[in-house]
Amino acid sequence: MTDQPPVKPRKERKENADKRRQQLLDATWRSIAENGLSRTTLATVAAQAGLSQGVAVFYFKSKAGLLAEALLDHYARYQQNWQDALAGAGDDPADRLIALIRADFDPVICNPESLSFWFAYWGEQKFTPKYAEILVQFDTARIGAMREACAALMTGATGEDVNRAAEWIDTFSDGYWQHLHVAPEQYSAARCMDETLRMAARLVPELAARITQR
Repeated sequence: MTDQPPVKPRKERKENADKRRQQLLDATWRSIAENGLSRTTLATVAAQAGLSQGVAVFYFKSKAGLLAEALLDHYARYQQNWQDALAGAGDDPADRLIALIRADFDPVICNPESLSFWFAYWGEQKFTPKYAEILVQFDTARIGAMREACAALMTGATGEDVNRAAEWIDTFSDGYWQHLHVAPEQYSAARCMDETLRMAARLVPELAARITQR
């Protein structure tokens, strides 16, 4: 009777599976940065991850499933980044608003590969409802935090004015992301962050004194 190979404990098997799955998700955004969304396939992702295509199929079944999960994973990292920034900022609404803006230009989030990833998906959300659902889900949480900070600072302002200020700040930040993606030789994340903070101070005057102190 031949000896059977030892069976790995359930916890170890799950840890290995989670590691492989994350390996493939990380490889997906690298593939998108190099090949674009349309030319990213299970094969290009598997090659980036150093795994077989069969492994990619096992975990994600299809390209559509992989791309949706990759967007969820990337957005979860983005959300964790700005939530960590808020936690570090404390309760002062000015500090919280500044932290939200700064988080958008954190090198962990705002880098060439990540920007390629974002814009690839943003261009497809009109045609892929699943992407749009994910984008709305995560963007709603962040703009909510932005509105909350603006409302606390803009005492006496109408709800419409608070919403407008939060959305303009968010849109300004998105615009600089586009500049950094399309013309990185002309812009730096540091400059874009400073300009966004300056614009925010014009919209929310209560922020101006705090920004000039930094």
